[in-house]
Amino acid sequence: MTTPTDPEKIESILSTAEKLRWDIGSNFHDHLMEAIYTDAARIADRAVSYPEKPPRFDLDRTIDRLVTSRVWGFPLMLLLLMIVFWLTISGANYPSQFLAWLLLDNGHPLLKTLAADINLPWWLSGLLIDGIYLATAWVISVMLPPMAIFFPLFTLLEDFGYLPRVAFNLDNVFKKVGAHGKQALSMSMGFGCNAAGVVATRIIDSPRERLIAIITNNFSLCNGRWPTQILIATIFIGGLVSAQWAGLISAMAVVGIAVLGVFFSFAVSWGLSRTILKGEVSTFSLELPPYRPPRIWQTIYTSVIDRTLIVLWRAVVFAAPAGAVIWLISNITIGDAVLAQYFIDWLNPLGLLVGLNGIILLAYVVAIPANEIVIPTILMLTTLVLGSGGAGRGVLFETQSLGDTAALLQAGNWTLLTAVNLMLFSLVHNPCSTTIYTIYKETGSLKWTTISALLPVVMGFVLTFFVAQVWHLLV
Repeated sequence: MTTPTDPEKIESILSTAEKLRWDIGSNFHDHLMEAIYTDAARIADRAVSYPEKPPRFDLDRTIDRLVTSRVWGFPLMLLLLMIVFWLTISGANYPSQFLAWLLLDNGHPLLKTLAADINLPWWLSGLLIDGIYLATAWVISVMLPPMAIFFPLFTLLEDFGYLPRVAFNLDNVFKKVGAHGKQALSMSMGFGCNAAGVVATRIIDSPRERLIAIITNNFSLCNGRWPTQILIATIFIGGLVSAQWAGLISAMAVVGIAVLGVFFSFAVSWGLSRTILKGEVSTFSLELPPYRPPRIWQTIYTSVIDRTLIVLWRAVVFAAPAGAVIWLISNITIGDAVLAQYFIDWLNPLGLLVGLNGIILLAYVVAIPANEIVIPTILMLTTLVLGSGGAGRGVLFETQSLGDTAALLQAGNWTLLTAVNLMLFSLVHNPCSTTIYTIYKETGSLKWTTISALLPVVMGFVLTFFVAQVWHLLV
């Protein structure tokens, strides 16, 4: 029997182990070098052209020649984004109408009937149902369908690999204004929802450039402001031409406002990068990933759970108290008038100075939680001013037709200047409460949240004042 201390046995074991280690290391080294040379040959085969043989066809490179081209890159990018916006706006009509029918046309009367059956006091029924419930239901019916369409489409483009190409195309433009190329992605996301656009700025590593992207994201026309733009453009801008051209002219006016917002994003980014957020533009290596089939289930989860429902929940949380405030100021009577009338009279001089009116300014103050309820609030306040302010007033509503809406607004002394400046102010005004809260959560700074909230609204008043003064000089 050999003992463990046998010198010959120990030497034999060590010799065998050393040989085995050498064989394994040699084989591993050979396999590693073979893998490296294989990858290098594959990359060279795709990237290098040889004059003695025709270039190998590569689908990714062929697509990139188009979508990142100096000639075709921007037109294709605008065309694709316009298709996404068109699908979002057109596709959201039917589910929005269904939710409005379910929650507003049927849900609201049902709740009022139940309140009457249990003898709920009129003021409590009004506060809970005509105020809180109606505002919340309105936000859900208007906000949910566009987000449920836009975010999946946007995520599909992200999974497919196109969005990095958008950042590549716009990188040079953003560098010239002192911002980051990836701001193009957060700006595009803002067209669906500014709160989601603010969250999307996480992809920007530079704190300075991320702040620029956060502050300027409000200039992307979110889905809550599209209905206002479309309605006002259809009534007042489209009404300037014959019926056969009205739709085209209205659409061009809305697209023009959206493009103006992009211009403001560039202009304000340039100003911020040379003043309070001065600094060097960071360089980054943008990897263009290969195109790949989108992952449908992951796309649905990411867009619906991580984006749509979270943003919608935040909007609902802020919309509920807004509905209560709207109902209260429209039903609390002091002297011979409701509280809203005093606010309107107080704001009217400033409103007329900037080409708007007191009703519009009050609507934007009380509807700050959600842009979706601005138009219903304006219509409700206009009816309140034209009629009486007794019990039961302050109920948000929409008219049955564009003609009825136009007649009501014209009865409220609206002009073409009012419509144009409302479209401008809808683009350049303070972010909604959901976006403001998201900015604070992302920055953790009250200072930058305040700047993000006040800078656009100051610009909005300056812009509308300038347009109003030029209008009065020319007309």
